[in-house]
Amino acid sequence: MDDFSENDRDVIHRVIKARRDIREFRSDPVPAEVLNRIIEAGHHAPSVGFMQPWNFIIVRSKEIRQQIKDSFIKMSAAEAEKIQDESRRKLYKSLKLEGVVESPLNIAVTCDRNRGGEFVLGRGPMPETDLYSTCLAVQNMWLAARAEGVGMGWVSIIDPKIVSQLLSIPENITLVAYLTVGYPTKFNETPLLETVGWRKRTPLENLVFEESWGTPAS
Repeated sequence: MDDFSENDRDVIHRVIKARRDIREFRSDPVPAEVLNRIIEAGHHAPSVGFMQPWNFIIVRSKEIRQQIKDSFIKMSAAEAEKIQDESRRKLYKSLKLEGVVESPLNIAVTCDRNRGGEFVLGRGPMPETDLYSTCLAVQNMWLAARAEGVGMGWVSIIDPKIVSQLLSIPENITLVAYLTVGYPTKFNETPLLETVGWRKRTPLENLVFEESWGTPAS
């Protein structure tokens, strides 16, 4: 393959830094060719032993999405009760953390942990790498979506058992991610939780060690 140009490199880094977890969407439909490119990007993610454990379930049904949103509302209320600090709980409740119904479509990403047979090259000592591989597919989709001007949000405050039941996901298949997909009202300059003061980005120098844990990298 040809080497990438300096401009190609800069675009990749710009897309990575411009990726956002989107919660507010316009009603415009996502064209089929754009959706295909996003899902294809997911399918080109690396996977342990090349097992490609993912499947992608496109969800357009308003009825199903409303039931999934109902699960979010219930789970979110339960999560709020875990927050002891009253001001922080109030901030949590003020945040918009999903766009399940507002987005034109959702995508559930699953992991078939039996794909590839009894022996999957490279997986033995770390069996969770099939789940990690599926997360890499999600990241590929997220970056491809951003490059297409499409927003994506990962909705994790839901009951995976309810979602699996609604989508007829077999018991041997693991739900990894439930994604909302559509054109956003806007892409924020900074991540939402950083903008509202929930958390700050950790300085990189605090996270990089050299040779052993805790030894600052030169």
